[in-house]
Amino acid sequence: MLHKFKRSLLGITMFLCPFFTVFSQIPVNGFYPEKNTFTIAPSYSYKSYDQFYRGSTLSDGNPAGLGEISSSIVSFYGQYAILDWLSSTVTLPYIQVESEDGALDPVQQVAQVDGIQDLGMFMKARVFEKSFKNASRITFGGAAGVTFPVGDYEGAGVLSLGNQATTINGSAIIQYSLPINIFSEVQLGYSQRDSDYFDIPNAMLYSAKIGFYNKFLYLHAKLDIQDSMSGLDIGTPEFGEAGGASILPETEVDYTNLSFDFYVPVYNHTLGVSASYGTTINGRNHSKESGLAFGLVYTAK
Repeated sequence: MLHKFKRSLLGITMFLCPFFTVFSQIPVNGFYPEKNTFTIAPSYSYKSYDQFYRGSTLSDGNPAGLGEISSSIVSFYGQYAILDWLSSTVTLPYIQVESEDGALDPVQQVAQVDGIQDLGMFMKARVFEKSFKNASRITFGGAAGVTFPVGDYEGAGVLSLGNQATTINGSAIIQYSLPINIFSEVQLGYSQRDSDYFDIPNAMLYSAKIGFYNKFLYLHAKLDIQDSMSGLDIGTPEFGEAGGASILPETEVDYTNLSFDFYVPVYNHTLGVSASYGTTINGRNHSKESGLAFGLVYTAK
């Protein structure tokens, strides 16, 4: 039964990923499902914020004085294991962003925007795995993927759904598991962003995770970090001269996000429910936001 649960949890990803700006973190983990296993996971998430890091200084409100801003996200996640060591992943979110005060975005002149954002396609491979005499195990893997806009949304402004960029991501994944079902995981990645409209900074991506699972549940705590390689600071003369809110995608967006994810199987270890909470604990030109997510996970072979 535990083997079935392990196979079920292999498809679980961070449903919290869509909470944070431009979907930059790569939606993969250090587990590798069995060949021909597929996972379908729709989720709903809600986030809001009324504080913003202008440069590295935390201040009330947001860059355009729109008051509290909230986002509702319906996201689709699918994964298929081509081989025991190789799997593919697809993501697609639908987003609604609005000013709770009804204030108008200074660029788009609306108080609410909604639509499909970016399609993401990723491949993940296990490169090396070694088991030790104490039954612990270390695994090395890698992932690469691309996201690109499929919705007709505006990339400029405070209420934008995204930055209208084609993003190429790559990461190395290291996972260490103990025989008592506790595991730790580290990802090191790089994100290259290309846009016809903006000069968007590329970024280094880091994450660290610790978790536990048994046949009744799966849970983990995770830190996600983005470190942009360049960009403008909101509130500086250079930002204003370059266009202000109309060039927000060109700012240096850094953040550290903390999240907690929880999964419970509810039927025959093929259908389960997930819940997540996430919050920003530090940032630069980034909203200080918190959010909740709920999802269904269906896994079969």
